Amino acid sequence: MIQLLFSLIFAEKALIVIFVFKTPLRKLVIIGLDRVKRGRGPIIVKTVAGTVFVVMMSTIYSVASIHTRWVDEGADITPTDQILLAQHLLEASLMGFALFLAFMIDRLHHYIRELSIRRKTMEAVKKQNRAFEDGKSGASEEIKTLEGEASALRGKIRQLESELVEKAKEASSAEANAGALRKQSEGFLLEYDRLLEENQNLRSQLQSLDRKLSRSESKKVS
Repeated sequence: MIQLLFSLIFAEKALIVIFVFKTPLRKLVIIGLDRVKRGRGPIIVKTVAGTVFVVMMSTIYSVASIHTRWVDEGADITPTDQILLAQHLLEASLMGFALFLAFMIDRLHHYIRELSIRRKTMEAVKKQNRAFEDGKSGASEEIKTLEGEASALRGKIRQLESELVEKAKEASSAEANAGALRKQSEGFLLEYDRLLEENQNLRSQLQSLDRKLSRSESKKVS
């Protein structure tokens, strides 16, 4: 029993030393413990730990009973009792130390797994931040390009607005000129009508004078 407990304690110490240093062997041990903690592994481990704890308490009870018998009866300590007492104390100490080391191994395994998971999470977050920064830089360049295009379009719009204003001024001046030309043409038409009427009057007067002359000449001949 004592040799088995010593072997268990040395194995647990070796596992703790393996956990302390980052080596490929630590990865293998962590993978093995991960497999042990799956399925029925935790139940078996708890059963073994519970059995060892019960045996340890039984050993402690035996030590307490031997010590009580010595105190109550006042008998002398025999060599056999001394050997039994030392053996029970050693077994109880080794079992308690083995349980303590097992608890330490479980906590170390748990903390190492948590640390690896957090490192992976931090690496993933860093990669996302890098991708976000790269996308942000590309988006900023695209935004600058769009802003340049927008400013160019604004300049074209201002140019077109100025051209539109100039065209509107030219159209208004053309309309004014057309109105003035219309008025001038109306005046010319009125003047033409007046001159035509005067021409007709002059022609009628000329015809009447011709008739009078022809009549006077005919009278002279007769």
